[in-house]
Amino acid sequence: MNKKKTTKKTKTTKSQDLKLELQESKDKYLRLYSEFENYRRRTSKEKIEMIDSANKDLLKEILPISDDFERAIKSSDSDNVIDEEGINLIFQKLRGILEKHNLKKMEIKVGDDFNSEFHEAITSTPSEKKLKGKVVDIIEDGYLIGDKILRFGKVVIGS
Repeated sequence: MNKKKTTKKTKTTKSQDLKLELQESKDKYLRLYSEFENYRRRTSKEKIEMIDSANKDLLKEILPISDDFERAIKSSDSDNVIDEEGINLIFQKLRGILEKHNLKKMEIKVGDDFNSEFHEAITSTPSEKKLKGKVVDIIEDGYLIGDKILRFGKVVIGS
């Protein structure tokens, strides 16, 4: 009789040990799986950020060309030999490419309140009371990529 009890105990103990080992294996698997998912998400996010960073650098280098086009269009008059329509066409193509990459020009107007989150004050100039602390002149437009600032708008403020 003693032999049967020990055999049952041994079988029960082995069964419990196997169940425990199976549970531990499941736990290890779940942890490993969740760690892998976290790694996959993190590397995917890093890859997207790296691409965005490369785009930002390229767009920053292109912005001065866009600024030059705007200045050329503003300064040209009907007496100039410059083909204004050709310049406008090239400028519109450049603008289209920049907008395709989610680049937006900040809306800055003379008379707007100075906002240090979007504007960079180049200098201040004496002005009327109503223009004190407001944008008096826009030196260089600011740009956004999505909701992030690529370049601050450079402005002159009234003092």
